Amino acid sequence: MSVRIDITGLRQEQIAVVASPLAELGMALHALSEPGHHPGLQGWATTVTCGLDPHLADRMCEADFLWRTTFSDLFQPYAGIPGGSTLPGATLAEELDLLDKLSDEQFVDAALEFTCALPYSEPGPAALTDAEARRRALELAAARGPQSLLFSERLLADPPRTRAWLRQFLEDCDAAFFADTWSRLRHQLAADARHKTDLLRHKGLAEALASVSPALTLDDAAARITVDKLGEGRTATAGGGLLLVPTSLGRPHLMVLHRYGWQPVLHYPISSPEMAAPPSLEQLTLRMAALSHPVRMRLCRSLARSAFTTGELAHAHGMTAPEISRHLSALKKAGLITTRRRGRYVLHKLEVTAVARLGSDFLEGILR
Repeated sequence: MSVRIDITGLRQEQIAVVASPLAELGMALHALSEPGHHPGLQGWATTVTCGLDPHLADRMCEADFLWRTTFSDLFQPYAGIPGGSTLPGATLAEELDLLDKLSDEQFVDAALEFTCALPYSEPGPAALTDAEARRRALELAAARGPQSLLFSERLLADPPRTRAWLRQFLEDCDAAFFADTWSRLRHQLAADARHKTDLLRHKGLAEALASVSPALTLDDAAARITVDKLGEGRTATAGGGLLLVPTSLGRPHLMVLHRYGWQPVLHYPISSPEMAAPPSLEQLTLRMAALSHPVRMRLCRSLARSAFTTGELAHAHGMTAPEISRHLSALKKAGLITTRRRGRYVLHKLEVTAVARLGSDFLEGILR
């Protein structure tokens, strides 16, 4: 499985490596929503979260599906500007101005990407103008919960108002925490962009891509870049350019913007943040012992994907509730799962950060 980029006719001067403050803000929001994906950012995420105004924290939940599980193309609006040659802005304000330049159809389709309702790598009907596409988008949004449905209804009813809401929200995030974060990251991102640009100029595209990620390969004969990912997709530069956008907060995600009609973008991580302090030997021994049981390994696989009640786990694994409870108790004592109450139900979920610190091979194995 892979994403393929047709680069037929692409000239070296049409390839740019540029940092994007808006894309990095999107990754900041993702890391705050899914800290388990970024264990090295635990300290930063905790500091930001503790300092957030409660009202802004609530607003973060209104449209977190734009960055929690699907990184919306709205965070890379330069790719949607006609001509395929627009670069990211030097400041967040410049990039928000580019976001305003997207047509209502582009804005709505990119914002509705989380519903998977519309074709992505090929042309298709726009939800704003096609009744069937609109119905399907709302149907899928409803399946994802009332919050997603409410946002989708507002978006389709009044795109300019939703666009203004998003811009104001991003500006408020900038004032609250991102401006300070960006001031520390932008020099590192700019240095990496310069390094990749030098490789591109002096050693060619193959060397530059190899320095970005071993998951990228260049087939000169076929004029194609292949990105090894658990997903299928295709796009083409088609007379436009190719953008490489570095991210610090986005590690380990390597993402490809391959929306039909948009400029292809490779959004790649540059460095590994420092991990948090390791647990004590006693705690480490306890955790490894808890994971040595095959049933607990299977439970971890389930709990890594979502929160479950004891009864749900018992049904899914063909065991009794008391048996499941004993295994959950061992995992909880080792600090490997968290619990929360929802009404009369208690939900259990894997503490991904703690498991990641035991080893990426184990984590990747249960998430494969």
